[in-house]
Order: sequence, then structure tokens, then C-alpha cells
Amino acid sequence: MSQLPDTACSPAQMHSQPGEAVLAALASKATGLSIAEARDRLQRHGRNALPTTLRRSPIRRFLAQFNNAIIHFMLVATIAAVLLGHFIDAGVILAVIIGNAIIGFLQEGKAEQALDAISRMIAPTATVVRAGVRCTVAADELVPGDIVLIEAGDQVPADLRLLSCRALVVDEAVLTGESVPAEKSPDPVAVDTPLGDRTCMAWSGTLVAAGHGMGVVTATGSATQIGQISSMLGEVELLTTPLLQQINRFGRRFAAGAITAAALVFLFAVFARDYVWHEALLLVVALAVGVVPEGLLAVITITLAIGVQRMAQRNAIVRRLPAVETLGATSIICSDKTGTLTRNEMTVRRIVTADGEVVVDGAGYEPTGALLIDGQPGSAPPVAATLIETGLLCNDAQLINDDGQWRAEGDPMEGALVALAIKAGFDIDHVRGDHPRLDAIPFDARYRYMATLHLSGGHQSAHICIKGAPEQLLGMCDRQATSAGDVPLDPDYWNQRIDAVAAQGERVLGFAVADASDATLDHDQLAGGLRFLGIAGFIDPPRPEALAAISECRSAGIQVKMITGDHALTASAIARQLGLTDQPTVITGAELDWIDDAELPAAAQGGAVFARTSPEHKLRLVRALQSNGDIVAMTGDGVNDAPALKQANVGVAMGRKGTEAAKQAAEMVLADDNFATIVNAVHEGRTVFDNIRKVIAWTLPTNGGEALTLLVALALGVTLPLTPVQILWINLVTTITLGLVLAFEPAEPDVMQRPPRRADSSLLTPFMLWRIGLVSVLFVIGAVAVFTWANAQALPIETARTMVVNVIVVMEIFYLFSVRYLHAPSISLRGIVGTPVVLSALVVITLAQFAFTYLPLMHTLFDSRPVPLAGGLLIVGTGVALLLLLEVEKTIMRRTGLMQRMGG
Repeated sequence: MSQLPDTACSPAQMHSQPGEAVLAALASKATGLSIAEARDRLQRHGRNALPTTLRRSPIRRFLAQFNNAIIHFMLVATIAAVLLGHFIDAGVILAVIIGNAIIGFLQEGKAEQALDAISRMIAPTATVVRAGVRCTVAADELVPGDIVLIEAGDQVPADLRLLSCRALVVDEAVLTGESVPAEKSPDPVAVDTPLGDRTCMAWSGTLVAAGHGMGVVTATGSATQIGQISSMLGEVELLTTPLLQQINRFGRRFAAGAITAAALVFLFAVFARDYVWHEALLLVVALAVGVVPEGLLAVITITLAIGVQRMAQRNAIVRRLPAVETLGATSIICSDKTGTLTRNEMTVRRIVTADGEVVVDGAGYEPTGALLIDGQPGSAPPVAATLIETGLLCNDAQLINDDGQWRAEGDPMEGALVALAIKAGFDIDHVRGDHPRLDAIPFDARYRYMATLHLSGGHQSAHICIKGAPEQLLGMCDRQATSAGDVPLDPDYWNQRIDAVAAQGERVLGFAVADASDATLDHDQLAGGLRFLGIAGFIDPPRPEALAAISECRSAGIQVKMITGDHALTASAIARQLGLTDQPTVITGAELDWIDDAELPAAAQGGAVFARTSPEHKLRLVRALQSNGDIVAMTGDGVNDAPALKQANVGVAMGRKGTEAAKQAAEMVLADDNFATIVNAVHEGRTVFDNIRKVIAWTLPTNGGEALTLLVALALGVTLPLTPVQILWINLVTTITLGLVLAFEPAEPDVMQRPPRRADSSLLTPFMLWRIGLVSVLFVIGAVAVFTWANAQALPIETARTMVVNVIVVMEIFYLFSVRYLHAPSISLRGIVGTPVVLSALVVITLAQFAFTYLPLMHTLFDSRPVPLAGGLLIVGTGVALLLLLEVEKTIMRRTGLMQRMGG
């Protein structure tokens, strides 16, 4: 637990002391701790992290693998075999059960490791002041005495005593249960003030709803208020996906059906076929083990986990497992523009004043490039220079050069303005030092501008710098600046220039100035009478990979809709460059306000671009699209996006620019903020669902074929082609080899060329049921045919049964190659060669079958015998025939459209 330095001001009294006293008590100051002192305190107090959640012991995790209806049924079969004295049979069954448990145990361990890795990947950061320099550090590196800056959308990283704030409102529901956010002030309160009323404190884990502030860290880790609550929490309940719930229900029903069928087979064998009761019971045990898909749940879980791992490798971090299933059914992606569809490397492309236009050369944040006037390099004209200086002062960003790579610390557009100032020849430190800031109004979505108050040169007067949405600023101005002096504002001229710049796909900001008479700022001072300087056009070019991703979405039947706060013409121009549509339908937020809920679904479906939208508009749009039956993925990065992210079927938060609130509300976090990553995740989601269907399509008919072979022989009253222990061998050797490989299958070539599946579509579609029945019957025909041939050749019964075991395994191998491609031909170079996992499994099972057939020890254990060459050729030929028959069936089903109509 973190402890404070020895002081006369205890942690319980921090809220009742003035800020200066708290800083003194913590041996800190407004410019922050030194780097060395922060490092020393981190060693003394430990990391700012909550205690880890207690997890089940490895023994309990292993035993939990047996808590399944199918496994319970298998355990009963094991006990029955032991009671009958068939210890080899019991050992084989137990080996299958334990193998399944080990797979599940190891997989759950990997899942916990993956969760730890994800927690590290999306760990919150904090903006601090250390040694007088603003910087970003990991939140777990905060120490008591650190000076922390917070703003709207941030999660408070530690308990803070506020030193200053502006319009700061904090949602403390996680701590106090109050639904109304609390307004904050740096003024101390009484020592006995209840926790929820300590307005000068910001508590760790709460969310900043509006405004900004600066505070000193008073407690970290388990010493924080939320840390004390965290220690009382129990284990987090693990999520169970709808798919796994469906599989569990299937397991319970299957086990109940298997018990009923086993009882009927036992009675039939004893009373209709004169079996001795213990032989009939052993037969029933073998049948049960043969038909029960004991490894199905483990393989499906592995398939999901592999999907999550593949997504993480492609920068899509899945925070909630259900998103893996839902991604494959996504039919609409609603995406922000800036940084997701575009590069998020803003550059000022042009400046427009009443005197004319200045084009700016260069790209990104690198501050190199020229100002072009009539196509020729030159210095900024007077009004343009004032605009550039205003953009530099009304600005909180810094440009940082990391080994030649320039990046903006702060807002991307503000970073572009700093780069513009350097290009124009301004000395950044000199300008900001010569015009110190006295007060500021941060950007707020309600007012759509930012304003700062500065001392003018010589510090004899003060002036206000404003930047924001040009339409908003024009309504606050009554005159415009020119090189000849101020003249009355010409709104028509500016509206035309704004539209012309926006039509080039550039984002537009307006700039204004005003003289100041007060030492503080408020919105009333800015209601009118300002002087308009001009506008700047920012370009954020489309990501090249986004163009390809949108084309891929179109092939996959997925609609892409752009939802942005930008100007309508800007959004439309970028949409055309991205190829969303040739002439995208643009609906603005103001127009959405006039559309009622009954008409909104049709409008949402028809629109491709939604501009000048608010978070409330996003929420309405998601609900409207969902009411049409669509599965919606929604991107978001702000705290106000959380409702839409939660409402969406798949909420997608930005990993780089996203707030902690957005990340917590989302099912998936993009590590690179890239639209193409969403499409990659959809690709992986479809692959996961395909592989789960392949696992089921392979497991059920192969198990069914084994059981049906015995049942047909029993019903006809002929010699059984397999002994119970041989069935157990087949299950053991195929479960640990062939049963696992489909989880690792890559995507089929057409995975992104099909329409999205319905989210409520069943795993066992009519096509799947047809395929399960057909393959089961073909397995019976193949096994009976080989057994009949062996008898016709007067081979010993032991050899005939060995051939049946081998032909069933061979048919399972060839059927595996068929089921690897449900929607495409399997007989191709890619299909025949297989994957490294498939080839490894083939080597293992081939060696196992040769051992089963030719090793004397296996002859003793399983009553097997060597197979003649002709018999071996027949076995392989049967597998080839099965593959060819299924390929013909697949071709007919695909070309006639039956496969699609039957849900294939």
C-alpha cells in the first residue's frame, strides 16, 4: 500500500487544507517533482496499481474441467468398465477424459495470461508535470506529490487534491453511487465533509465529464478510495458467450438422449440378441463413448481463443469474448473519420484571410515546408501572421521529435498549428513567453470554440485569442481584419470560402481576436464584438489501407457509414476519396434533430455520411440501424461516446486517442486506431465462426458413423465389426489429433465475399444436419463394405476388425480434408497440401495406426492384426471414394443454390 511522506497534514485532512499547504505536506510544488524524486518515490511507495484479483488455484481450475454433462456421462462409463473388470477399456476412456481436461486446463491458463496482456496493452496513462515539463506516463508510475493534469474524457488515475480547475465536472458514480456528476472547485472544505461532497478532491477511477483541472496526487494504489473498495471485491465472474451456452445446452440434451438410447440398446442386446448382461453393458459403454463428442467444447473454446489471439496480432484487442462471435455477423460499421479512416496527421494546407489565400507546403507534423503566395514562397502577410500567432497562443499542444519522427503531444490540429508557426518562422518559446496566458476556456462541444486570455507585448494590456468552428465564430464577430484595417464582417464571402475549402476535403477552423478588460474569461465576454481573422484548412489524408478495407467491406456485404463532427462538405469530400459511394448522401446533425424516431431507421439506412453529429446523434443512429435488424459495429473515442459504444453490437474504442471511458465501454480496442483493423477483425470473426462450424461438421458425423456401424450390426444380428475397446482406440487417437486441427484453420478464400450471417443463425443449419446424416451413412457403408470384403477373403475376424478400425480412421482423415472447405472445392493444391498443423496431425495419426496394426503390444491390448497389402489399398481407396463423393455433393449443392438456401 502506498504511504505519504511523513507530514503534519494527514491524508484524511487533505481536502480541508489550502492547496499550498497540501503541496508543502507532500514535499512537492506546482512545477512537479523532479525525475529523480519521482523515481525514488516509486521505489518507496510502489506502483499505483490495485491488488490483483484472486484466482482459482490450479487444482480447482483442473477439477472444473470435469464439470460438464458430457464428461459426467463419460465418467459413469469409466466406472462401469472398471466394475466389469475391463481395465484397458476403462483406461482408454479415462485417457480421453483426462486429455480433454488437460487441454481445457492449459487453455484457461492461456486465457488468463491473455487477459493480463490485454490489461497491460490498454492500461491507462496520465498527463503529469515533472520538472516543469508536461509529459505522459503510465498511470501505475504515479507517486504521491505528482502534479497531474486531467480533462474531459479522462479517468482520474489516482486520488488528487485539486489545485486549479476550470468548469471541472466529475462523474463519481463508481465511488459514490450518485447519478449526477459532481462540480469541482480547488477551495478547501470542512474536515468532516462526507466523501461525496469533497469538491476539491478527484478520486481515482472516476471519470472527468467536462472541463479540465490540475491536482496533486495524495494517494495511489490500494491507499486510494477506490483501492479500499477493490480489496473487498470477490472474483470477477467469467463471461459465458451465447455460443458456449448453446453448446452446454447441447451437451446436457445429448447426454440425456445418450443415456436413454444406451438403456434401449442394452435391453435390445440382452432380450433380442441374447447378449450376456455384462457384454451388453460393455457394448453400450463403447457405443456411448463412440457417439459422445467429449472434446467438442474444448475444441470450440480453443477455436475462440485462437481467434482472439489472431485479432490481437492484427492490432484488434478483444476485451469481451462475445465480440468474437458477433464480429462475424457485423453488417454495418459506423466509423469516425479522423484518425480511423484517415492518417490522423493533421497539416494546415491553406490560410484564408480577407486579403487572400496562403497555401502551406509540407505534410504531417514535421515543421518543414514553405508558405506559398500565388505559387511562390514568401513570408506570411500581416493578417495571416496574426492568425498564425493566434493559433499558436490558443493552443495547448507541443511538437516532439522522437528520433526524427515528429508527433504532437496534445490535440492533432493544435499540433498542426504549432508546425505551421515554425514553418512561418515564429520562435515558439519566445512568442509564448512574450504573451503569457492568464486564463482559458477549453473547447466544449456545446460552444464549439476555445479561448485564451494573454498579456500583450510589453504586458501593458491583454487580448483574447479564439479558435473554433467558423460558423460559430462568425456569429460572434462584427468585423474582419484586413491589411488596411478592420472592415464590417462579410458573412457571404466567408461562407463561400468555408464551403470552397471544405469541398477540398479539408477541415476548417476559424480564428478571431478581441481586446480584454478583465483578468478572467467567461462566455459572456465572447458573445459578440469580436474581430474575425480568417480560416485555416487542415488536411488529414485517407489511410491507403482504409481504401482497400472499404472495398473489401463492399465485397463482404458490409455497409460503411461515416459519422463525424466535421463540416458536411469536408465529410463528403473525404467520403468520395474513400469510395464510400460516388455521391454520398450527407445528413447533418441539425437535420437529424428534425427526424423523428419512426422515420430515422430509413434515413439511417439510406445515409452514408453523417456530419456535425453529437454523441446523442450517434446513439440514435445505432438504435435506428439495429431496429432494421442490422448488426452494428460503432467506433468511439470520447467519454460521451460510451452510450453508443454500449448500445452497439460491437463497440470499438480507439487505443491511442481513445479515453479510458470509451475503452471500458467497448468490446474491442484498436491498438492502431485504424479502420482497416476493424475489417481485419471482422475477417477473423468470420473465420472463427467458420472453424467452429467445421469442428461440429467433422465431430458429429464421424462419431455418429462409428456408433451407427455397431448399431447396424447389432440390429441385423451379425458379428460386430468393431470391439468396444477398438472404438475407444479410434476416439482416443482421433480426438487428440484430427479433432484439434480445425481450430487452427486459416480463412477460406471467399470469407469476405459472402453476405453477413444473421446473429441468431443456428450452428446446426439444415445443411449441417443434411451433411451430418449423409456422412454418417457413408461411414457405415464404407465400414460394412470393408468388413464384408475381409470376410469374403476368409481373413480372420481379428484382421477384418483391424481393417474396419483403419478404414474408419482413414475416412475421418479424408473427410477432414473435405470439411476444411465448406464453401469451396477441397481438391486443389492448397487443399491437398494442408497446413503445418494438419500435416503434423497426419504424421502422428499415421504412426499411431501403423503401431496399432503391426506392433505386438497393440495386438495384445486391442486384438488387432497386420493388414494385407490389398486390404491396405482398399482402405485408402475407400477414403478417396468418400472424398470424391462429398466433393460431387458439395459441387451440386453449391451450383444449384441448395447450400445457400439450406444455410450452408
